[in-house]
Amino acid sequence: MLEIEKTAIPEVLILTPRRFGDARGFFSESWNRQRMQEAGLDYDFVQDNHSLSARVGTIRGLHFQSPPHAQDKLVRCGKGALFDVAVDIRRGSPTYGHWTGCELSFENGKQLLVPAGFLHGFVTRAPDTEILYKCTDYYAPECDGAVRWDSCGIDWGLEGDPLLSDKDAAAPALADFQSPFVYEG
Repeated sequence: MLEIEKTAIPEVLILTPRRFGDARGFFSESWNRQRMQEAGLDYDFVQDNHSLSARVGTIRGLHFQSPPHAQDKLVRCGKGALFDVAVDIRRGSPTYGHWTGCELSFENGKQLLVPAGFLHGFVTRAPDTEILYKCTDYYAPECDGAVRWDSCGIDWGLEGDPLLSDKDAAAPALADFQSPFVYEG
């Protein structure tokens, strides 16, 4: 069983796989192509990524990979907790520049499905947070891009300054960004 929740942006979904638990712990299918296809979600994931953020308040993002190597992502938390965010950057979209977010944690087992044409980023809520995500295309450095984390009106829930990479700190603001994505409604 897979619970699918809509967000404020219809293309971004929260997926919660069922957990089967007993005294030993739990078992869960974090991804099942057949169940996803039955739900009308047909993705061909080709790469799994795993990152660790040691400090609370670490922001990674807002990232995208442009065509021809645009990526859909299915993001989950393997350990700890994070606030995961998607921002619509499809030119002509009725939700262009809008964002939606979801708390992902080891405890809640939720996953965020972030389609191509959206920025993706997160902030850690617990120390040593592990993020795992599937992608529908391989990493292509020539298509890698970012938009500044604080230029989209996102309420990150920060208590103090975030820890950022040099790349993320130097990214252009959304207002100065020319998106390579077009809404095809």
